[in-house]
Amino acid sequence: MDFGFGAEDAEFRAEARDWLAAHADPGQDRRAWERVLGAAGWIGLSWGESGYGNRTATLTQQVAWAEEYARSGAPPRSGHIGEKLLAPTLLAHGTPEQKARFLPPVAAGEELWCQGYSEPGAGSDLAAVRTSAVRDSDGTLRVTGQKIWTSLAHEADWCFVLARTEPGSRRHRGLSFLLVPMDQPGRIEVRPIRQLTGTSDFNEVFFDGAHARVEHVVGGEGNGWQVAMSLLGFERGVSTLAQQIGFARELEQVVRAAVETGAAADPVLRDRIVRLWAELRTMRWNALRTLGGPADPGAASVAKLLWSGWHQRLGELAVLVRGADAAVGPRDWDAAEPYALNASQHLFLFSRADTIYGGSDQVQRTVVAERVLGLPREPKGVV
Repeated sequence: MDFGFGAEDAEFRAEARDWLAAHADPGQDRRAWERVLGAAGWIGLSWGESGYGNRTATLTQQVAWAEEYARSGAPPRSGHIGEKLLAPTLLAHGTPEQKARFLPPVAAGEELWCQGYSEPGAGSDLAAVRTSAVRDSDGTLRVTGQKIWTSLAHEADWCFVLARTEPGSRRHRGLSFLLVPMDQPGRIEVRPIRQLTGTSDFNEVFFDGAHARVEHVVGGEGNGWQVAMSLLGFERGVSTLAQQIGFARELEQVVRAAVETGAAADPVLRDRIVRLWAELRTMRWNALRTLGGPADPGAASVAKLLWSGWHQRLGELAVLVRGADAAVGPRDWDAAEPYALNASQHLFLFSRADTIYGGSDQVQRTVVAERVLGLPREPKGVV
């Protein structure tokens, strides 16, 4: 497929750029911003189906929107998990009733979602989840267990949870994909996890008999593994291109710092900058190639391996160009804000997690080895 932008794409890009310039405010409340996006029809462009309060766009227009959004300085999205992960999963596996109930609030920016996959002891090994869901006498499912590294759980209204609904089942069997409301005091507890950066975007979530309705099981009971794997395929794609716009902005800041500090005079350091620039361009063309080509079982894993390692190397370079100053905070210590970081320090510390979350590098390499190269499957220990 020849992936290119035409005249209609240019018009769409200009519309997106003008709208974002008029409405985007980096300091705006993130939940309120989701409703602004929804009211203007900017949520759900990639769904392929309209009728849920969304409008649709071509693939090239989706790329244009994602890139303009990244350039605009608009607030980070709180609704991307519902829009980019839950919605396409429901469109592929959900019942008409599930689509009618859950897609319109996502398109309107009114309901936010989080993803209940990883667990202690089963971070990237989803087949090892132990969270259970047992039918109650009234027909509901009672969910019990713990999820960890749950992004934005402290803001979410709902969580899609991978849980074991068949007692005694092992590995991929007996799992179900449940839609669970988060507002259940005494049954659901969210504990923020403080990261190296001092922020708490990830959380632990404890389910203690939390209620889930049987009609909110997606794909049918026992079919959770197939639904979960389908969802993981939606995690990459157009969003990768938008992510790269942010990476380019960070690289520009590192180059500017290298010039200001005189570090750019070092030929070895200049070589590292050029390599990062070339690798970023390569990642962009690879992303465009995979978007425009046929389905590739290893594309998502390859993309994750590429950008996670690249971003870590950028974080390391960001502090390297500042020399000894990189160890000093941006202002004097203050008890009211004891953990202040400048941009380069934040980049370095946050990027340490890039090779872990969203599927660790080790897991991604296993996926490529087994599903693309056809190598023997990795031996599994006794469960």
